[in-house]
Amino acid sequence: MKRSILAIVLISAFVWVGCQDSNAQANAKRLSKPAAEWKKVLNPNAYHIMVESGTEAPFANAYYNNHEKGVYVSAATGEVLFTSDDKYDSGTGWPSFVKPVDAKKIKIVVDNSDGMTRDEVIEASTGLHLGHVFDDGPASRGGKRYCMNSGALKFIKK
Repeated sequence: MKRSILAIVLISAFVWVGCQDSNAQANAKRLSKPAAEWKKVLNPNAYHIMVESGTEAPFANAYYNNHEKGVYVSAATGEVLFTSDDKYDSGTGWPSFVKPVDAKKIKIVVDNSDGMTRDEVIEASTGLHLGHVFDDGPASRGGKRYCMNSGALKFIKK
């Protein structure tokens, strides 16, 4: 009996590690340059979010409650991605936008991590993770909620 339980635990751990490895491999394949190079230009939080497809805690990040006028740029490239005019309070604890500045600057890819399927938002030129997009945004403004990680962005005040 003990051997059976041990076997189940070992197989479960192997499957979990395999899933984590496949997510990391998928991320590595889409990046415009090796992760080691991104480590040189990104702070540890931005690296975790953008390269490792991590996320930050809700309500404990730099921009969820930012109401100043300006633009939000990629923490990696400085490319303008979102504006304060398209930002709104979604109540989720992350900065949320109804649309990007230019749809060509981002890509939407399927994300099957963490036991769910979501639409992941990545920076088109780099393949770096920014956040996710959902269909529960304000209907009067297109119905989208681009839920971004503050750590993937830098704010430039107007």
